[in-house]
Amino acid sequence: MAVMEKLKMFVVQEPVVAASCFIAGVGLFLPAVVRPILDSLESSKQVRQPALSDVVAGVTGKKA
Repeated sequence: MAVMEKLKMFVVQEPVVAASCFIAGVGLFLPAVVRPILDSLESSKQVRQPALSDVVAGVTGKKA
């Protein structure tokens, strides 16, 4: 239980540093978990790339 008390004391004394550590932990955790889940659901299918002339026509508003 001494670890929990030290952790509580750290959060009270340095709340900004503790929040930064928490955000960094979430940032490291999410890609390691979410990416394999998305891959298993096959939601990352390859999308056909549009022709460059279609992109230019869409941006400029002119028909090619």
